[in-house]
Amino acid sequence: MSSAAIPHRMRKPGHVPEALVFEFDYNSDPEYLRDPHARAADIARTAPPIFWTPFNGGHWMFQSHEAVSEALRDFERFSSEHLSPEAFNTLMASLPVEERVPAPVPICIDPPLHTKLRRPLFSTFSPKAVVARDGEIRALAERLVDAIAEQGRCEFQHDVADVYPVEIFLGMFGLPVEKEREYRELAKKHLTVISPDLSENMLMMKSIASVMRDTIIDRKEHPRDDLISLLWSLEIEGEPMTLDLMLSYCVILFIAGLDTVVNALGFGVRHLATEPQLQKELRANPELIPQASEETLRRYSFVAPIRVMKKDHEFHGAHLKEGERVMMFIPGASVDARVYPAPTTFDMHREDLSHLAFGWGPHFCLGAHLARLELRIMYETMLEKLPEFRLDPDQPPTFHGSIIAGPSTIHLMWDV
Repeated sequence: MSSAAIPHRMRKPGHVPEALVFEFDYNSDPEYLRDPHARAADIARTAPPIFWTPFNGGHWMFQSHEAVSEALRDFERFSSEHLSPEAFNTLMASLPVEERVPAPVPICIDPPLHTKLRRPLFSTFSPKAVVARDGEIRALAERLVDAIAEQGRCEFQHDVADVYPVEIFLGMFGLPVEKEREYRELAKKHLTVISPDLSENMLMMKSIASVMRDTIIDRKEHPRDDLISLLWSLEIEGEPMTLDLMLSYCVILFIAGLDTVVNALGFGVRHLATEPQLQKELRANPELIPQASEETLRRYSFVAPIRVMKKDHEFHGAHLKEGERVMMFIPGASVDARVYPAPTTFDMHREDLSHLAFGWGPHFCLGAHLARLELRIMYETMLEKLPEFRLDPDQPPTFHGSIIAGPSTIHLMWDV
């Protein structure tokens, strides 16, 4: 490996004991890129439940289920604000208008402001609202699967996973569906490699905002039955919606809506493709598909959100300092043997099918009901319309890392 390809390593801070240092780069670790969940299980076995890694600016990683779930609830110490709203507003006010970027709301902020900005979205993502979309989601799933059924093969991520949740989300959002590939590529570019350099991430948010700006402005004057029009109609603490806040909402929802189900679906279908007996059982008992989907989310959790310490804090034996970054490594917490018996075994008949795939605490995924419906319908559709499918032995799956790991390619085959 050339010196230019070696990731930069930070010097260990004096308050971090050698026993809590474990080298892991979530962006470029070779084993993580080869198979994220095999590597996560290996780290769970060999690394401390809480450790510090020198890569990506140097940061802590929590991988025990107890530590992750506790920290995700404790927003007063473990903050989602990589930059406080006050500091962000001051920074933006110092810049020319054309250089300003959307604020990272409502995700990268803490309660009580987070709660106020998130509340207007509840009706759109409620169980009742999601179930009302069952027919259109099922029609899309059938169209996508019908399009590949006679081919006997497909690259699942490109042909199905990249299109399915993205088209659903764009329709709800009110963005042009014909630009789905362009939007999806933007989301992938933003999430495939996450830099600790805040300025780089801000520039990416600015580029995403720029492709939506015209549509957002148009909806103010010409509202439709979509999420952008709904947001324009809201008042936040008695004040009318502004273009700056609209851009902030839309950028964050865009990123969240265009990536998570894509990856969950890829991991789930890859597992099904390696388990012909599971396919057979689910075809014979489709009522078990929701259980299988939940166990897939547990076993193949892929999100590892970052928090920032608001104050010095001793946590599970580790001395954490104000300003330090902490990765909540949910792929590791999901195979914690203290919580899940035989944690690396896929078992949809587990007594407890709970998991952290959608997060925990105040930032629990707002779109969880929609994601569950999308996953269930696609699994049902594939198992109904396709014969037994398997991985192409000549083209093994490929993956990417980052704070949201996911499949890059999943080549499937079946007999026609």
